[in-house]
Amino acid sequence: MTLASTGIAAELKLVSPPRTTLTALTVIATNPSGVTQRQNADKLFIPASTMKLLTAVSATAALGKDFRYHTNIYADNPIQDGQIEGDVYLSFTGDPTLTTEDIQALLDQLKQQGLKHITGNLYLVGEQYEIQHAPGRVWDDLGICYAAPVSSYVLNKNCIQAQFKPRLADNAGVVELSKNEPVVIVSRATFDKSGQRAICNLTLARFEKNQYRLDGCYPGNKALKLSVAITDPGLYAIDKLTQSINYNGISINGSITLTQQHAANALLVAQHQSEPLSSLITTMLLKSDNLIADSLLKRMGQYLFGSSGTFANGSAAMTQILSEQGVDLSSANIVDGSGLSRYNLLSANQLAQVLALIQQNEHYKYIIDALPVAGITGTLKYRHGYAQAPLKGQIVAKTGSMLGVVNIAGFIKQNDALPSIVVILQNGVSPTPVKANVPTYDVSILKQLVNNANH
Repeated sequence: MTLASTGIAAELKLVSPPRTTLTALTVIATNPSGVTQRQNADKLFIPASTMKLLTAVSATAALGKDFRYHTNIYADNPIQDGQIEGDVYLSFTGDPTLTTEDIQALLDQLKQQGLKHITGNLYLVGEQYEIQHAPGRVWDDLGICYAAPVSSYVLNKNCIQAQFKPRLADNAGVVELSKNEPVVIVSRATFDKSGQRAICNLTLARFEKNQYRLDGCYPGNKALKLSVAITDPGLYAIDKLTQSINYNGISINGSITLTQQHAANALLVAQHQSEPLSSLITTMLLKSDNLIADSLLKRMGQYLFGSSGTFANGSAAMTQILSEQGVDLSSANIVDGSGLSRYNLLSANQLAQVLALIQQNEHYKYIIDALPVAGITGTLKYRHGYAQAPLKGQIVAKTGSMLGVVNIAGFIKQNDALPSIVVILQNGVSPTPVKANVPTYDVSILKQLVNNANH
């Protein structure tokens, strides 16, 4: 099929996609004719991580580029004679970048004020009964760090690192945790050192109180790195704070426990803030960080509707914000900010409208610089077909991939002109590996567009 026109989309020959695959295409040129090419552009597809483009725009609109998460410590009374009379409150606000090093910095502030003892309790303030995964998440993903729970209690990305190692004496495998991680992983898994098993894979069972069981087998005899998502963020926060308090020699008469809010008249005694939103957005887009995306979605819901941030009110906030700026989402289905849910549905035209908004509105143009560049940065650095000419350095875009889904939405650089907008969506893609020397459907289309743009 040939779409005849001028400019970037001139004589665009659409190669046939694989027989299993449904495709959609929108190309908006920035030459004087403003040529637009569309194929199945209003059909709804699973967007995967291209959803983060919507999150970037709506979070910027709602919260502002200078927004920061604040994690503060409050107390019933000031520090006097090395102690606090009463309770202390550490307020968690869902900062997706908060680490144990940041907690240490907060405790250092207290120690610099002479704190050695708390007569009451240490309360960790946050939402205790929130939904931590959006509807439509794949069950198998929930133990993996890219699908870590989205909670007001976030520490170390709600993710722990471990290694699955072979035991020398036999085929049994053992799990070694990173130092001081308060979780339990029991292994019943083995190594297939001889490579004789026809089916050999690992499964991770998740239980309450951050306990897991590893079953199945792993081929070969080399250690495997594991990144495991926490199942109970509140408990993990309690355990890590207990370690930190003990390490710093601060004694507590009471206990460390969770609560919904701090006392109304509590005094601010230590504070920490995240990097600004513009920096968080850059990380989110370059690394396709799901935790940042969904944390921002919840914060948008809280900001717009004045209640606890949820996936439901965050999705409603995103839809309202973008609709008010001219993006027609009447046919879309939005349930998260990361694109992990398979319930999300967007069209190529809707994504193109968001890209046009980014390109035309000064408030959002910084997002272009935050996008991965083909063959150079982020999720496009090593993507098949993008690290070589003519695509290398010429495509600036957000990818979106999951089982059966391969999407790209972004911009094509042009000589002496504004970048053109391109959206290519593919659903129903076979999981069979692509041959190294065979260009994929999206690469075939983009090569034509890049060559047209620069001639």
